Formats: sequence, C-alpha cells, structure tokens
Amino acid sequence: MHMNVAPHLLTEDRAEFERVLDEALRTAHDHPDLAGSGSRLTTTQLRSMALNATTLITTAAAVEYDHFVKVREQVRERARAASGTDGADDTGGAGGAGLVAVVTVLGPLLAGTAAVIFLFVGAVLKMLDPAPAFADTLLTAGLLFGAVAAAGLLFAAAGLLVTALRNSATELPAQTPDDELTRAREAWCRALTERGIHPFLRDALAAAPDVPQQSAPQSPRSPAGRIPKVGYSGPDFTSPNEGSPAPRPTYTSPGFTSPDFTSPDA
Repeated sequence: MHMNVAPHLLTEDRAEFERVLDEALRTAHDHPDLAGSGSRLTTTQLRSMALNATTLITTAAAVEYDHFVKVREQVRERARAASGTDGADDTGGAGGAGLVAVVTVLGPLLAGTAAVIFLFVGAVLKMLDPAPAFADTLLTAGLLFGAVAAAGLLFAAAGLLVTALRNSATELPAQTPDDELTRAREAWCRALTERGIHPFLRDALAAAPDVPQQSAPQSPRSPAGRIPKVGYSGPDFTSPNEGSPAPRPTYTSPGFTSPDFTSPDA
C-alpha cells in the first residue's frame, strides 16, 4: 500500500523514488554508517519510515529534481511540436503523396501485364501463315510496355532508398534531448540517494535502541551417576518359604437335596 505522495514529488515519479529507495536499502551493508540495518531496524521498517518521510527526503534533492522536471517538459514540448509539424505536412501533401503512391505501385504492375499480353498475342500471330500485318505492331507495343515496367520498378526502388535515408537523417538529432533527460534523471537519483535517503537512514538507525540478542535457555542437567526414578513401584511379593504358609481357603458343600422320585408302578 502506497503512502501519501509528497507535494513536491509528482505522481509519475513516485515509482522512480521507490526504486532508488529500494536500491539504497539493498546496498546499505556496503556503507559502514548504515551497518545497523537489519539488526536495529529491519529493512521493512526502514522502508516504511522512509515512505512516510518522502517530503523530507525529496526536499534534499529539490534543485536536481526541478531541473529534471524542466528538461522532461522541454523534451515533451519538442515532441508535440514535431508531431504537429508532421501532421500539417501530411495534410498539405496528402493528395500528391497518394497520387505518387498509386503511380509507383500500379504503374509497373499494369505496364508489365500489358507487355506480357502484347508479346504473347504478337508471338502467336507471328506463328500463323501468313502472319497478320499487325503482329509486329503488337510485339513492338509489348517491348515498349516492358520498358515502362522496368523504369517503374527502378523509380520505386529509388523512392524507397530516398525515404530510408530521410528517416535516418531525421532520427539522429532526436537523440540529443533524450541524452540530456537521462543525465538529469541520473543527477536527481544520485542527489536523492546521497543527500536524502542515506542521511535519513543514518539518523533512523542512530535513534533506534540496540536490541540485545537473547541466548537460548539451557536445559537442566541431571546429576551424573544417578538413574532417574521411575514413577511406579513393583508389587510386594513374598517367597513361599518366607514366614508361615498362608491359610488355604476352606469350602463347604452346598446344601442340595435330591428330588423325590417315585416309581410309576407305585
């Protein structure tokens, strides 16, 4: 979740600020004054604190940031002006460009088709006996259209070459503003890291208390040479030879009486 965007920092530059912050946190162990990173405060805690203090951090590099924003706006204005100029040129010469394109594409195609037809028909007529008088005329027309088709192909190839050279010539000057914009962005990121993020992390680590490391609790040792007592005792058994013999139980016969049966003859 993003924190509140600083008033000085534009929304479109928020991602670049977070990227520079993450890079500074990742390389914090390379700086001796930031050695407490990860022990006193975790990286997540430091990042959250820095995002909350975005206004304070970006103010330290305000001059470089203003220059970067100004250069970026100039580059965008040049791009918009170039787009407007190109659009006007395209509107003014749309009819001429369209006509040239049609002639360049369809001219060689139609001339080549006509040359094939005339040459084929003229050759067939020349094979007749007697040959018609206009057979030579058809052959001559076919050769003429073939020459026109070849000239059209050469014209189209020359047009493509000129267009490629023109585009390459117009692309070279456009690299200068991009280089200037890149240098301005790098200067802002460097100032943001050296004068904004590093001092903030240093102060945050200095204000954080040291957290002593707790040693693992030691388990109590049982005294040597003693066997732990099991939590139960055996039953008391006595040998049959020890003492007087135990009295044996006596049994009495149950008082049963037989039933009285009589003979059937009685």
